[in-house]
Amino acid sequence: MRPSFPLLAFSTLATLPNTYAQSDITDPTKRAELALSALQIWYNAATGLWDTTGWWNSANVLTMIGNLAKADPNNGQLVDLTKRIFANTIVQAPAMNPQQGIEDQSRTQSFNEQSNGTFTLFNGTRTGYTKVIDENGDYVTVYPKGWGQMTGEYIDVKSLPIFQSQGTSQATEDADPDDWLDGFYDDDLWWALGWINAFDVTGNSDYLDLAEGIFEGVTKAWPTNCSGGGIWWSIDKNYANAIANELFLSTAAHLANRADNKTFYVDWAKRELDWFLGTGMINDRGLINDGLDPQCRNNNRTTWSYNQGVILGGLVELNKASPNSSYLSLAARIAKAAIDELSDDDGVIHDECEPNCGGDGNQFKGIFARNLQLLHQAAPDALYVTTIQTNADSIWENDRDGGNRLSVDWAGPFVPPANASTHSSAMDALVAAITVK
Repeated sequence: MRPSFPLLAFSTLATLPNTYAQSDITDPTKRAELALSALQIWYNAATGLWDTTGWWNSANVLTMIGNLAKADPNNGQLVDLTKRIFANTIVQAPAMNPQQGIEDQSRTQSFNEQSNGTFTLFNGTRTGYTKVIDENGDYVTVYPKGWGQMTGEYIDVKSLPIFQSQGTSQATEDADPDDWLDGFYDDDLWWALGWINAFDVTGNSDYLDLAEGIFEGVTKAWPTNCSGGGIWWSIDKNYANAIANELFLSTAAHLANRADNKTFYVDWAKRELDWFLGTGMINDRGLINDGLDPQCRNNNRTTWSYNQGVILGGLVELNKASPNSSYLSLAARIAKAAIDELSDDDGVIHDECEPNCGGDGNQFKGIFARNLQLLHQAAPDALYVTTIQTNADSIWENDRDGGNRLSVDWAGPFVPPANASTHSSAMDALVAAITVK
């Protein structure tokens, strides 16, 4: 485990030039680059995370920036910045893990389902980091007191990896998978996917090794008490939900196309998919509900946008690793059902929590857009193009303030204040639009 990093230092690291006439921009790449400049005001080089948002959210920001670099690979300044962010975050962020090491500690298991249906997690070893599903079905994350507020003697931020040579093994080779585990398996796997993307951009196998190690740690969560398969949401082993299992599928499938032990990862992905399809979490409308109740039945909770998205990327990657026409057919059915149900009359995607989605729900829609773009790459469809472009255009025209900050309601009007979560989520749609223009 890494020691706590003794400083709080905010760095508005060098960003891309803000040179475009912003109100008239229609080019998707220029829009995304301007939005990146606004996003990086929140990047804290000392922590390796983005201020105003949470631990797992920062993994998604990392992934989105990697996707932007992949969408515009000839922009040397952008690619260099992206590599430096990877190199800095892999060193600095572990000290910010809100519950580092808990998966190796002794733990108690308990479950409380109140009369109103609220799921609450309990564990005697907790640091103060927890997640609950409230009476409205919304996810609420609570961080330890003082999390994100590092104190101590000043250290020049120019000494941090982001200011050194980009992508060096010195910044990555000592990465320890245990540093990224926090007792919530969805968090763990968001980081695994982020580091897989870092490998794609840099070719540095240290990032891939880290992702493999994180995935191996999460395999210990298999199986649940439902039909002998699936992974739990957390070490408390009291809830089997869609997002953790979709991420397990997606991470395994991504690794199958990159790591040496392809058969191992294909097997895990197929086992997960077979179990998932047998749970009934996909309802009769073709949408995925939040998870299973204590009797292992579909709990009919919210059909969040990210639950309709993550599985798309997983199925695309599994089809690459082990082609089967049923994978892309299933992905298409889920994607089209989601677009139909989650879009307003103008084609803009919404989650039902808007405009008060909190730190978790703010991130969800971008994850759907990101994975819809992956599906379109594998199985092009005019509906996907229209959806991505419609949402990207609406974000830029209706959900942006004078500083190019992006908020939660993509249809507008702008809901203040924006933060790194709302902004990066909206950027996922902007980035997706680059490749479908």
